[in-house]
Amino acid sequence: MNKPYFIGIDVGTQGARAVLIDATGAVLGSGEQAFPLSNQSREEQSPELWWNDCMLCLQQVIGEVKATINLNDVLAISVTSTSGTIIPLDKNNNPLYNAIMYSDPRSVEEAGFCKKVALAANSNGYTAFNASSGLPKMMWFINRYPDKVEQLGKFIHAADFIIGKLCGRYEVTDYTNGLKSGYDVRKKEWPAYIWEKLPIQQNWLPVVQPSGTTVATLLPELAAALGLPKSMLVVAGMTDGCAAQIASGAVQVGDWNTTIGTTLVVKGVTTQEINDPQGRLYCHRHPEGYWMPGGASNTGADWVTRDFGNDLGELTKQAALLVPTKHLAWPLKQQGERFPFIAPQATGFHPVGLTPAELFAACMEGVAYIEKYAYEVIEQLSGERVSAVFTAGGGSNSELWLQIRSNVLQLPVFKMKHVTGAVGAAIIAASQTHFTSLTEAANTLTQIEKEVHPQPGASAVYQQNYHQFIDILAGKGYISKTVYA
Repeated sequence: MNKPYFIGIDVGTQGARAVLIDATGAVLGSGEQAFPLSNQSREEQSPELWWNDCMLCLQQVIGEVKATINLNDVLAISVTSTSGTIIPLDKNNNPLYNAIMYSDPRSVEEAGFCKKVALAANSNGYTAFNASSGLPKMMWFINRYPDKVEQLGKFIHAADFIIGKLCGRYEVTDYTNGLKSGYDVRKKEWPAYIWEKLPIQQNWLPVVQPSGTTVATLLPELAAALGLPKSMLVVAGMTDGCAAQIASGAVQVGDWNTTIGTTLVVKGVTTQEINDPQGRLYCHRHPEGYWMPGGASNTGADWVTRDFGNDLGELTKQAALLVPTKHLAWPLKQQGERFPFIAPQATGFHPVGLTPAELFAACMEGVAYIEKYAYEVIEQLSGERVSAVFTAGGGSNSELWLQIRSNVLQLPVFKMKHVTGAVGAAIIAASQTHFTSLTEAANTLTQIEKEVHPQPGASAVYQQNYHQFIDILAGKGYISKTVYA
């Protein structure tokens, strides 16, 4: 057996998952629990319910592996969860209120105020506050529940709560969770405007550590209940988007990850912070001091099932015979784009009269053109080269789409075997407990499932098509034709 072993927990909007991996990155056990969803669960959820489900997931994992491994060889555990979700704790570390979810839009006024104050203070920290950010949610809670302020001990993030339940220390967070709560990842401090200009006390804010830092050991009573060693280390976690990037293997300078789910999310690693005047990109801090810029497009793979259903086998075969096509389509299913360009008026387009296979192929190509434009913007803003693209999400399951994207990008595209946030959390757990760095851990623990390289003939055709696609976007006024960024 490849010991030691590492556990990762992912608490998402719709459920919790836990995995146990070995020292090669093989997933040996997993557990999953779905949350009961309601109209209110987009706004608030019970942290105690999360914890109960995390315990069930851990029991499932241990039940799967205890016959084949020595549980005393489980070295460390870490947690990932949603970015921007906030929990007010009382002075005894009990939730004073439900978790205020990242997707709760009620703090929109507070977000505007936080942004104004941060910009007026010339803060070098995060200033692009919106209703999904953590700091406005803290302010919203104080404004709505002034009677609870006396009892307030700490504001923490979703992952921090589960880490607190595991080891008893609730006051520690990490760079990625702290960012949207206003933490200055450049200076590595909370900016003073938060307590000087907002109704927030400095002692309500958590201590911020790099992801992978050991917080404490597992609580003895938990170790006894689960059959895990008392010496097991509980490690500072990461937001879910960043953990998925880690699981994808994109952890070294020049590496980028594109996740194509409902939306297209691009995240990467650069030596320098990217400052985007238009606010399309924002930067997390890499535990090793690099930067982890990212942006999210409204273009993704939501059009696939909506327009073509679930049975795509025959359609994919037909489309494979047609690429590269000459048809230019952009399958944006809602009005407005936010990355790689900001155009609130933008709407998708496609030629009329195409067969289903032609339209299907053209839409896959259109998403690849948006992805290419994103990387051109990134290269221009950063002055650094994109050397490889790692990929995840439902859109990465299509071999044809992977090849189209590699041809359009003129870059190798790597699809990893395990790309869940829980696996990312397990890699973070291993990063400084068994390995010397996150880079070393990810290089060892991520496994390539597919490797796709550009086909020279198709790449040349796509270069020409891509420039025509850019001309269409410019002609519609969505981008400047002369200046990409």
